[in-house]
Amino acid sequence: MVELNDEYWMRHALRLARVAWEQGEVPVGAVLVQGDRVIGEGWNRPIGQHDPTAHAEIMALRQGGKVLENYRLLDTTLYVTLEPCVMCAGAMVHSRITRLVYGARDEKTGAAGSLLDVLGHPGMNHQINIEEGVLAEACAAMLSDFFRMRREQIKSLRQAQRSG
Repeated sequence: MVELNDEYWMRHALRLARVAWEQGEVPVGAVLVQGDRVIGEGWNRPIGQHDPTAHAEIMALRQGGKVLENYRLLDTTLYVTLEPCVMCAGAMVHSRITRLVYGARDEKTGAAGSLLDVLGHPGMNHQINIEEGVLAEACAAMLSDFFRMRREQIKSLRQAQRSG
């Protein structure tokens, strides 16, 4: 019997992040769990869907709302490979998730304590328990590998344009 713990669910989120990578999107994955049941999952899709709100977290929250037939996602945990941005953190507060578990910190746009602390702001009408750093190295490595590959592709393209 597999133990359904934070690392188990983060590995699931990492598999979803890989789907984003394969689609040319920034590799972030999210899985929304209630009890031991997945009620929503998502990966970054803003490029493919031409939708700036199509972040992994938003996709998982939307699916969870449809499954529960409620915008309030009570007694749920959202697992995300990267610290959420301001938009996603706001959606989490509005959806009333109980807990956020994320892998890698995002010093540039993270809204769970790195750049801003939307989730921990005392003025918010809902507080979310936060667990950070679950499989952080694997989550960060996937992102850095993706951006390294993307920089190499751009460099190769420029070289080909110059020599062509």
